This record gives sequence, C-alpha cells and structure tokens, in this order.
Amino acid sequence: MEREHQIDIRNTAHFRHFYDSEQPDMRRLYEQAKIDQWNAATDIDWEQPLESDGGLIADDLVDIHGTRFWDRLSPVQQVELNRRVARWRLSTLMAGEHGAMLVCSQLVENVVGQDEKLFQATQVVDEARHNEVLQRYVALRLDGETYPLAGNVREIFDTLLGTSAWYLKTIGLQLVAETFAVSLFRMLAESSKDAILRQVCRRILQDEARHMGFGMLSLPAVVDGATAAERREMEDFAVWALNRTLRGIFPLNAYEEMGFDQADIEEIKRFRRERAAGGDETAFRKYFRRDLHAGLVRNLRKVGVLTSRIEPDIAALGISLAAA
Repeated sequence: MEREHQIDIRNTAHFRHFYDSEQPDMRRLYEQAKIDQWNAATDIDWEQPLESDGGLIADDLVDIHGTRFWDRLSPVQQVELNRRVARWRLSTLMAGEHGAMLVCSQLVENVVGQDEKLFQATQVVDEARHNEVLQRYVALRLDGETYPLAGNVREIFDTLLGTSAWYLKTIGLQLVAETFAVSLFRMLAESSKDAILRQVCRRILQDEARHMGFGMLSLPAVVDGATAAERREMEDFAVWALNRTLRGIFPLNAYEEMGFDQADIEEIKRFRRERAAGGDETAFRKYFRRDLHAGLVRNLRKVGVLTSRIEPDIAALGISLAAA
C-alpha cells in the first residue's frame, strides 16, 4: 500500500507587519478555540471495554443490512463485515483529517488578516489532534490496520493543496468537507456501538463547528466583492467539491475481502442507490442525509455561493434546495 505521495504546489504567503485585531468576530472564534483545546491522549477514556457483539458501528450503517446478502452471512461474518466497513469509514476520515491539517497549514500563510491567521493556526492543531485520535482508535480497536487512501479523497485534497486562492480552499474544506464531516461525526456519535468511538466523535464535533464558523465569517465579504468571473469560479468550485465529496464513496475493499463477487457488488450498489432514491433508508441514514443537505444548502446560501446558475447542478446531486 502506498505510504505517501507528493503534490507540487505554489503557495502565496502574506507576512503581517501589523498585529492588532481587526475582526472582532474572528478574534472571538480564536479565543474560543483556545478554550476548547483537548488532549487525545488523556481526555478520552481509552480503557472502556467493547461491550457490544464486536461490531463498532450500527449494523444499519452497513449497506446490505436487512437484505439477502446480510442474511446469508453467519453472525460471526456479520460482525466482521461491520468491523471492515468501520475500518473503511475511519480510514477515510483519518486521511481527511490529515489532508485538512495540510490545507490549514497553507491557510495560515494564505489569509491576510491577523485574526484569520491566528484562528487557522488553531485549526492546524485541531486537525492534527483529529488525525491522532482516529489513529489511536484504529490502533486500539482494529489493530492499526487501515484501507488505502480513497481516490476521491486524494483528488479533493490534491486539488485543495494545489489551489492558490485561500477562498477556494475555504469553500472546499470549511464549507463543503467540514459540513459533511459534522453530519457524519454526529451520526457516529449517536449510533456507534462502541462507547469510545462515540466519545471520540463527540470531541471532534466540538472542533468542527468552529471550523465551519471560519467559512461563515470569512467568505461572505469575499463573495460580495468578487467580480463576475471570480463568482463563477467560486460557484463552480463549490459544485466540484460537492460532487467529489458526495459521489464515489463505497467500501469496495470491505465487500471484496468478505468474498462478494463483482456481480454481488454491482447489485449492492444498485440496491443502495434505489433505496436512497426511494427514501427507503434506515433512520440513521435518513437523519444523516437530511442533516447534511440542510447544512450544505444553508451554508452555501449564507455565504452567497448558492445561486440560480448552479441550482440545477446542486439538485442533480440529489440535494433538495428546500432542505434548509
């Protein structure tokens, strides 16, 4: 498995010579970030035993739960698939937090204002802690084994890291990826079988809300003052980020390792799409979808990126424009 890769970048660094606070709301966000710091090594009760059947996430979050594919598995195999899907999901999240750490380290350089720089420095620490706490969890519950970096995750962060404009990085990370992460961590915090995983997700959530706040505070003025060409660029970048975040996410490795053949996997994918389109989803998935779509529409509208020009593209992704 590939252990690392490199991205050639050209980043613009703004070196401040004036350090007074100029954005009171952003300074308050920075002050809150200092108050909210926590230690992944000591603030999680890592000694709690796993009291479930061995599964880590709700069985309802495994695509085939309740189908003939699930029923043909033995109880032991059902637990094993649960753990493999959990490993796939956590591997993706862990890679995303690492990518976010790298992007935010660029944003410390990119952004112009002192308050923005100070806040982004705290987000670098936050993302490092999230990467660490998820790795600790995987080491504890899954013997440290992870799945390879998903192609769409790699594409998202390679693009964000290679993009020079700070506001495009912020749209892709804080506005789209963080909104997705908040909904996912919230669902896992409420539904996971393992008390440690629920605790980890709740801790991460308190940081993610601040990260989204950075976008809400920093983007509206930029969007409002943009030229027509710049607005189109921001709108199109938001659509691209949504497309890559919401599509192409499937735990293929987990199903292959459990012995499902290609025909089975294609049928599982089809069943998954049909169930989502028909609203025949589990309560957890329905809540996640409703929460995510409402958050995306609300945040895109608030910063001024969601316009009539891209509404058809948003609707084509299955996002209801009336969600928020």
